[in-house]
Amino acid sequence: MGNQLSMRLWRGDREGGALQDFTVEVEEGEVVLDAIHRVQATQAGDLAVRWNCKAGKCGSCSAEINGRSRLMCMTRLSDFGPQDVITVTPLRAFPVVRDLVTDVSYNYAKARELPAFAPTPPDADGKRRMMQADVERGQEFRKCIECFLCQNTCHVIRDHEENKPAFAGPRFFLRYAELDMHPLDTHDRRELAQSAAGIGLFNITKCCTEVCPEDIHITDNAIIPLKERVVDDFYDPVRKLIQIFVRKK
Repeated sequence: MGNQLSMRLWRGDREGGALQDFTVEVEEGEVVLDAIHRVQATQAGDLAVRWNCKAGKCGSCSAEINGRSRLMCMTRLSDFGPQDVITVTPLRAFPVVRDLVTDVSYNYAKARELPAFAPTPPDADGKRRMMQADVERGQEFRKCIECFLCQNTCHVIRDHEENKPAFAGPRFFLRYAELDMHPLDTHDRRELAQSAAGIGLFNITKCCTEVCPEDIHITDNAIIPLKERVVDDFYDPVRKLIQIFVRKK
């Protein structure tokens, strides 16, 4: 026998919209995405929602659930009380397409600005070698599923639309850091991180780390080290003096 769940779902499009109330029957062990699908099947066949794997690996079903950036397929109904109303709204940092679907093309534009991996030539035997510590560090960064929850929760763009042209966001600072720390990469991206990507706008609030479904330590392991490298390049007074002296010669 199922339980009755109260939900409030945002319905609308680019022109505007509002929350709509639904009561839907759910079963033990289900997740928010299951409840959304049942609403679609029984009450709102035109409800727009983006999803794919339902296993927390594609990053498609990102939304705000009771005000928190989460994956609908990884948010269990048992996380809420029996009398709780579950409110699902689209990602706030991106334009609404329709209902729970947002236009995340901003992120793909930022990805295109980032220079690709440029490896060193292989060794004489045709292989490239890395220290195991470097391999393990990069593996954490590559766990990203591009759900863009970190982008959505970052207040630099969430609360300031005007910052978007000059700010890449935590997902792409993660990628900048991954490539900059790669011992075989030959492209220096620190100047780009400072100028075009706007890493100087980033504040160490760790809100991006808190919502990451892959538990990547975005702030501590990627962004802070990357900022330190940028500071070393652009603001180290000793290095500046050396650069001035070399130029004068």
